[in-house]
Amino acid sequence: MEGQGHSITHYKQYPPNVSKIYSYFECRRKKDSQFSEVVFFGLQYLLKKYLTGPVITEEKIQEAKLFYQMHFKQAVFDEEGWRKVLEKHDGRLPIRIKAVPEGRIIPRGNVLFTVENTDPNFYWLTNYIETMLVQMWYPITVATISREFKKILAKHLKATSGSLEGLDLKLHDFGYRGVSSQESAALGGAAHLVNFRSTDTVAGLLMAQRYYACPMAGFSIPAAEHSTIISWGRNREKEAFERVLDQFSSGPVSVVSDSYDIFNACKHIWGDKLKEQVMERSQDSCLVIRPDSGDPTETLIEVIKILEECFGCSLNSVGYKVLPSYLRIIQGDGIDLTSVDEILQKLSDEGWSAENMFFGCGSALLQKLNRDTLSCAFKCSYVETNGKGMDVYKQPVTDPSKGSKRGRLSLRRNSDGFLETIERGAGKPEEDLLVTVFENGSLVQDYSLEEIRKNARLQDEELNPILHNHEQELLHNHIFNGIH
Repeated sequence: MEGQGHSITHYKQYPPNVSKIYSYFECRRKKDSQFSEVVFFGLQYLLKKYLTGPVITEEKIQEAKLFYQMHFKQAVFDEEGWRKVLEKHDGRLPIRIKAVPEGRIIPRGNVLFTVENTDPNFYWLTNYIETMLVQMWYPITVATISREFKKILAKHLKATSGSLEGLDLKLHDFGYRGVSSQESAALGGAAHLVNFRSTDTVAGLLMAQRYYACPMAGFSIPAAEHSTIISWGRNREKEAFERVLDQFSSGPVSVVSDSYDIFNACKHIWGDKLKEQVMERSQDSCLVIRPDSGDPTETLIEVIKILEECFGCSLNSVGYKVLPSYLRIIQGDGIDLTSVDEILQKLSDEGWSAENMFFGCGSALLQKLNRDTLSCAFKCSYVETNGKGMDVYKQPVTDPSKGSKRGRLSLRRNSDGFLETIERGAGKPEEDLLVTVFENGSLVQDYSLEEIRKNARLQDEELNPILHNHEQELLHNHIFNGIH
């Protein structure tokens, strides 16, 4: 029964004789934002965990009454209202939520879900649960950023290897320790798993298992960390490395190699003293070297050149260089959307395939984001008073971008194939893409992670490498000069 403190007082503020409050959630359009579309994900967890079944009990009512008396120093808690929910609806919430199917890709500025009361006595419930539902901004934003990573990785992988093999293991979630709580780790970790199958965030795997019917959504490999290397002492780094190779002789293993000097480690330890042991490994048990400091692009170029000198390389079917199959690199430091693109661009300029690389991302994936990243907002758009409906909206004179939508909403695909929101109740029900997911305390739609992943997969047009500016110019002139 938590709401934002002030929500408790709202039932006293609505106009008299209100019988319905209808609100919606969107990621508002923002000019010049780096994100133009979002991945809808995470509502099912909130519904299952917090809203389904009999959530109101006499005990909770008494507890809340006392709590809010202390909090506001006056009696503002609507004890009567909550007791009616308990008596009339068995403690289940008389609310209907319609939402976009999870995993769907929706352009910003469109409705993502709507919330309304189903019993005229409980119009105040709609916005009472706003606080919790607005927290949807987090899984939506993580799933969206994770998918933007996937687009960049796909573009470079396709261009430098000719295929997308292994794409869903290219970005590893390193973010568990960098988030604000266990629940954030679970929500953010699961959101990343909509797009990839590579993670160290166990909480996300458990959430996918428990709330999205996926027995094992992601994978990891044994990995050394600085403590396991430096505990051997500075002059025994070779012994530390050797121990890791011996302990994990089958299956891939990742070894952080920058405790002292990454270039020395690659050239003299991996590329010389332990060269035989490294070369004995196979593709299925490759050594993944992890640099973890310095400028990511410069360090990687240097590292890959040293490894080429020591171990050689071959050319793939599209003419890019690939290290021997028993050797790969993972960069987990300083990774965000910009740096991944830069690193892969520079590597391909130097003739290297993206096949050589894995990336790990922590804070840029799960924590360096907030509700404004995608401008997430929850607003009331329709009310009924004395049996009459009225479309409502806000339109602040000081900021037109914060204007809100009007009336009952539906989402449809128009004749050009674009998604658009129809306002003022004008949409045709049979065209509406919003699906009822929750009604009167029951979950009426249960998505599996498998379905969600299908909805979120990259489309062909997202995989074709974007023409570089000069090529665009050439094409433009080409068409202009009437050759086409």
